[in-house]
Amino acid sequence: MNMRTQWPVLSVATGLAAGLLTGCGFSTNDSGGTGSSIVMGMSDDVLATDPASGYDPGSWLLFNNVFQSLLSFPKGGTEPEPEAAKECSFTGTATRVYSCTLKDGLTFSNGHPLTSKDVKFSFDRMLKINDSAGPAIMFPMLGSVETPDPKTVVFKLKYADATFPSKIASGAGSIVDHSAYPADALRKDGKAVGSGPYKLDSFGKDKAVFSVNSAYKGTSKVRNSGVTLRFFHGDQSALKSALLGRQIDLAYRGLAAADIADTANDTSTGNGIEVVEGSSAEVQHLVFNMDDPVAGKLGVRKAIAYLLDRGALVNKVYEDTATPLYSIIPAGITGHHTSFFDTYGDRPSKTKAAAALNAAGITGKVKLTLWSTPSRYGPATDEELKTIAEQLNASGLFDATVKSVAFDEYEKDIAAGKYGVYVKGWVPDYPDPDNFTAPFFGKGNVLDNHYDNSTITGKLIPKTAAESDRSSTDKAYDRLQDIVAADLPIIPVWQAKQYAVTRDDVYGLEYCLDASTVFRFWEIKKG
Repeated sequence: MNMRTQWPVLSVATGLAAGLLTGCGFSTNDSGGTGSSIVMGMSDDVLATDPASGYDPGSWLLFNNVFQSLLSFPKGGTEPEPEAAKECSFTGTATRVYSCTLKDGLTFSNGHPLTSKDVKFSFDRMLKINDSAGPAIMFPMLGSVETPDPKTVVFKLKYADATFPSKIASGAGSIVDHSAYPADALRKDGKAVGSGPYKLDSFGKDKAVFSVNSAYKGTSKVRNSGVTLRFFHGDQSALKSALLGRQIDLAYRGLAAADIADTANDTSTGNGIEVVEGSSAEVQHLVFNMDDPVAGKLGVRKAIAYLLDRGALVNKVYEDTATPLYSIIPAGITGHHTSFFDTYGDRPSKTKAAAALNAAGITGKVKLTLWSTPSRYGPATDEELKTIAEQLNASGLFDATVKSVAFDEYEKDIAAGKYGVYVKGWVPDYPDPDNFTAPFFGKGNVLDNHYDNSTITGKLIPKTAAESDRSSTDKAYDRLQDIVAADLPIIPVWQAKQYAVTRDDVYGLEYCLDASTVFRFWEIKKG
């Protein structure tokens, strides 16, 4: 999503495993809204309360709890299921017409009924506003939305897209009240009107307060009486201190890797702090500007691929709170294929790197600048890039340095083609291989690295997008990843592990940390 380049959520490759979970007992109390309130700390900011704008992890956390979508991802699952809808399906043999029937008696938190008019309004509005920081970019295939009656919504697509259900199950599918939002402008008062499990009572610079929405009719069962979300604006030390000082019940996103590792390895019983580990599909890549006079040379990119030691990097910088990644599509997602492991191995090879440079007619040390931005990726990003530079320089084949700039400048300079090598991260919009390939290698890709392969854009991406049986796309995604490994427009570096660090009387976090990236407030219980 818009290269949702955020601080490491830090995902287990094979999904949630009971043996990896501590302090996350399974709650059996389904009495909605009767438990204690929860105070949660987070390093990410929430950049928007209007779902036509927000396209970042913090904003989608708010959307997933305040708004309903027609479909949603069940806990631990990657296939969308009905939420505001009673049923949805493609009609006909081609995946170009998608119809949904709404449940009976849906209402927004302000008491207004939710009908098909609101669904159409929400999608039409998002596309009309087309905010540069919003999710409209996810729906180039959407031609029109029709409402034959108050309970029926029909989406007509410009071209086949079997992933459309997953896209509308994400935060991008949030349904707003047509009478509470302007049709052609963003709502900027910091308020939100949805039909989800929670209401947004207040939203400010340092915190957001959520209460249980008694009008909610959906699949979620609320296990607390409300949530206060405190923002620490990237201050890892303050987030840790607040948790240790019992000012918050749990910390999510942004704790330093060392703090997570220390807590996970702490065998003492007196600190009352426990770590919950879950699956994630967040990834990070090195990106190459294919028009750059140095990084644009395949021999240089191959040499870097042969010299990168992901295992040492993850151990040194992230203290094993991430895992080495050798695939464009992360582990746990259909289509995962270790093309980079197969092509370049997992051990640095100076001999192969030198041969790649020699074959390209490159002699002498390669001077290279690696560009970083800690303000969006987290402070460890600079250390990560410095470690990669050290690995390259240790071979004697490179003279690599690192420069770090603020995110605004970083994005502008990338778009202007000023960087040869830079880092990009991705938190998926939905857990499907399409979301790890089309945004990176499709037409108008978000990497701004001037890479285009006609086989990928003209054949493989359209073919996989149209296939309703997602498991049958494996061979096409294998081929796509093999092409990328050969062309090297990017190098995958790591896949995150996802953590929440909690007080020992907080339960249910195992249901909040999975590859769907949906953090479910309603699953959390205290006491």
